[in-house]
Amino acid sequence: MPSPDPASSAGAPAAGGPAPVRSADLEIKDAQLIFESVWESLEAEIGLQNLRFPKEIILLGGAPGAGKGTNTAFILQTRGLTCPPVVVSALLDSPEARRNKDAGYMVGDREVVSILFRHLLRPEYRDGCILDGFPRTNVQVECLKLIVDKMRALWREFAGTPLSLHFRQPTIHIMVLFVDEKTSIERQLKRGHQVRAHNDEVRRTGIGALLEERPTDYDGDLARRRYRVFKEQTWDALQSLRDLFHYHFVDAQGTVQEVEYNILTELQYQSSLELDPRTFDRVRRLPLASEIVVHARQELVKRLDSYEFEHAELFAKVAAVIEKKMMPIIKRHAISGLALINSEDPLFDDPVALAMLIDVFSERGYHAVVDLNRLDVPEKFDPATGQITSRLKKVYRIQVRFPGSEIRRG
Repeated sequence: MPSPDPASSAGAPAAGGPAPVRSADLEIKDAQLIFESVWESLEAEIGLQNLRFPKEIILLGGAPGAGKGTNTAFILQTRGLTCPPVVVSALLDSPEARRNKDAGYMVGDREVVSILFRHLLRPEYRDGCILDGFPRTNVQVECLKLIVDKMRALWREFAGTPLSLHFRQPTIHIMVLFVDEKTSIERQLKRGHQVRAHNDEVRRTGIGALLEERPTDYDGDLARRRYRVFKEQTWDALQSLRDLFHYHFVDAQGTVQEVEYNILTELQYQSSLELDPRTFDRVRRLPLASEIVVHARQELVKRLDSYEFEHAELFAKVAAVIEKKMMPIIKRHAISGLALINSEDPLFDDPVALAMLIDVFSERGYHAVVDLNRLDVPEKFDPATGQITSRLKKVYRIQVRFPGSEIRRG
């Protein structure tokens, strides 16, 4: 019988004991062997120009019971992704893999990397995906670095070619949901209780689908072992990536709403980090909306005061038109929160008067938009020549929005 390949079982401890201690150099060497073997196999089978990996990968890691499954849908929504998450544990369904998982241990790195990299080539993941459960070992960390290097190399190789849209600059996020050991064990056992009760009801009634029952969710010692494996292997592996990729540590101890807020804060969009450098250079001179609005209130106050001190007569006329002619219309639309007003007042032929109108509404909490419509209105017809003389009619169409009233119906 041939001797086993040491690289194929790196990171997969035997069912009866802890993972063997390996030096960093050996782990890097193992990772290179595994990666080169997997990459060569993919390139030979699919072809280099078809190795199209996701533009964005969110590596979702976390302690057992930290709420990865609970928060995945929210993270997908936050990033605008519609594909289902890639759950590594669900990809590993071989009998050996299942025995290791049921005992609270991990699956071999070669099997994980091979299955995962092939799965990421599916078309539904082209724009981005959440990757749940990778990397979990130092060997997998090194394989991740190698695949990202390859993705960047492909981006450079195909830049300026018809295939460039399929090979974009990759964006990698590391997101770690963290809870302490006590919380982790409590949540694992609580999940086991809920799953068992659900499955008992499904078996009794025949209605619904059975949920997976994990041995670690029913045994406190196995739940504790699962958490410690995370701390001893996965935690260190993820920490080693914080200087290489966008790293997000999320406190998952609180309520669902608190954790969602933490996630949203961590994943705020940063165009300088995510866009192709050429794209960012094209648009970077345009100010961000946040930059414009940060001092908007102060600038509005300055403008209004300048109207009063420098254009007092005109300002008084604009305020009077708003009060006497427009506010009655707006009040009649208080429920809908939308009033459409047409005005032919020549007062607004002055651009300063229009600016005053918009600023006054803004200061009072309304949102006003003005659209100028020019119409030719026939005034005189010459029967001898058939010539029609028209005058230009200006109609200022003003749309005013504001929070409407909500009326309950009993």
